[in-house]
Amino acid sequence: MFALKSQRTDFDRRVSRADYDRRGFLDGYVLPRWLRKPVRLAARLFDDDFQAPRFAMTIASVGLFAASAMYGTAAGGHTPAVLQAITANAGFAIEQVRVNGQKEISEIDIVGALELDGSTSLIGFDAFAARARVAALPWVESVEIRKVYPGQVDVNLVERKPFALLQKDGDLSVIEEDGRVIAPLTNMAHLDLPLLVGAGADMRASQFIGEMAAHPDLASQVKAYIRVADRRWDLMLKNGVTLRLPEDGMEAAIDKVLRADREQGLFGKDILAVDLRQSDRMVLKMSPEAVEQRAEAFKERAKRMRAEHRI
Repeated sequence: MFALKSQRTDFDRRVSRADYDRRGFLDGYVLPRWLRKPVRLAARLFDDDFQAPRFAMTIASVGLFAASAMYGTAAGGHTPAVLQAITANAGFAIEQVRVNGQKEISEIDIVGALELDGSTSLIGFDAFAARARVAALPWVESVEIRKVYPGQVDVNLVERKPFALLQKDGDLSVIEEDGRVIAPLTNMAHLDLPLLVGAGADMRASQFIGEMAAHPDLASQVKAYIRVADRRWDLMLKNGVTLRLPEDGMEAAIDKVLRADREQGLFGKDILAVDLRQSDRMVLKMSPEAVEQRAEAFKERAKRMRAEHRI
């Protein structure tokens, strides 16, 4: 058995001077397996009889040019563009954008915020940067962007909820319930939203409109909620009548004017305003036509009384 394991000839024991010189520096060391071949290859370069393989210079030149091109691309900041071009041509160009949750926002605006040029690669597409751009659009509450390989982008939106219209400096804006401005009014469908006017109206309208919901017959007739000196409210009705509510005791004032309307048809009369700021009385402001008619009526009545007195 020993002879089988140790069969070595004199030829195997003969080591050339070059081999000795090449290996001498490794005497006493055992290299890791993954280093042995590279070290042997490097040692061969110092042999006198080493011959370079065919086309070695051509290969080295190509490698040099390739390394130079890679360095120039990286140094010039063109790596993303090159990556886009290569991966797009390899079948990863974005061909479809699917938008979910969109109602108020134009799909054209969403695609524009994604900044796709028709040959954008899904691999090089920066979903985080695109999400930031879409999130900056006026109606976006939150957004999620997903890359679906090989060539689709999913955009999942949650839009902000319109609550009312705010009139300020002659401009109309759509606002949320907390008073934050969403965007200027552009969609005529939003004209049905409550109209707010006056300083402080945007911040206090949510609570007041919630209280008005207890009087649906009156709330359905309101055209605008006007905040006066940020202390009290006026209600402008759709028929042009203005109800001037008190700072305190608003519920009692509303009950009083609704009772007058039920019993006397108050809102159908030719009046401009109903002042409810005094708890013990209700003051009506007549229209100029109504005032003139009333004056004519008094004149006619006075004539009849004088005629009756002479008789």
